[in-house]
Amino acid sequence: MKAFSAARGPKLFLDETSVLDIGGCFIGNIDVAPGRAIPDDGDPRIDHSLEGFLFTCGPDHIRHPEPIEGRDDGKTYPLHGSYSSHPAEILFWNAQGEDAECQARVPLTLATGETALLERHWRIDGGSGEVCLSDKLSNTGGKPLAKVHMYHMNLGAWLFDDKVRLSGAMFEGGGLPWNFGEDPGSVFCVPARQEGSEWAEVSLGPIASIGGLTLKVKFRTDTLPYLQMWRNQKAPAHVLGIEPVSHRLAGRAELVKGREIQWLKPGESAEYGLRFSFA
Repeated sequence: MKAFSAARGPKLFLDETSVLDIGGCFIGNIDVAPGRAIPDDGDPRIDHSLEGFLFTCGPDHIRHPEPIEGRDDGKTYPLHGSYSSHPAEILFWNAQGEDAECQARVPLTLATGETALLERHWRIDGGSGEVCLSDKLSNTGGKPLAKVHMYHMNLGAWLFDDKVRLSGAMFEGGGLPWNFGEDPGSVFCVPARQEGSEWAEVSLGPIASIGGLTLKVKFRTDTLPYLQMWRNQKAPAHVLGIEPVSHRLAGRAELVKGREIQWLKPGESAEYGLRFSFA
């Protein structure tokens, strides 16, 4: 893990062994990432990624394993796709001044054996403390690639009291408690795109355990038009996930049949964006 921080904002630990995703996310001396308070789905790649604050799902598949189209050997897309465990090549790193910035490229081998390239740009604004992530995915293989993507932002829910709420225009009534749904866990997915805006915003707070700060998350809705929310309090898990995502909560076959999945032809690219701050 490589420490990444600016004059203001969280101290992040970026994982060079796995797509330069975020492992630890420290607010002062408190790491808000869930650590080992996560479920075990039987995939060590995802077990490693899920314990961090942010990991990236895709680019060939999202959510749980499903069969690869056109094959009869029983092979499936892996849990949450192929991103996790691919090492990043850092091209630029500057975290010495007020701001912090880094750029990396991640060559990918997909579940089908085809290839893709993720170009990743992290920046922390030293004035506002806002963290900005810009991703560009290019299909470098010879066959079309499903354009599916999800950011998993995971927090240790032991940090929350009963006053912590989720707020956003995508929620009915504008908000709901953090411990929504039936215990010990629940998941839902809602459209996030708002007319007149290219970005959606969701907030979580105030979080008394980190000084009453609120987590504010923004994401591009041209390529991430949905927000999935997930929590799991079945011991040893104690985690909440904020998950901007490219598609509604449905099986892959249903999405393909309904032509809801778009495809990147060889040589084509897609861009994704995420910002967050604690204020």
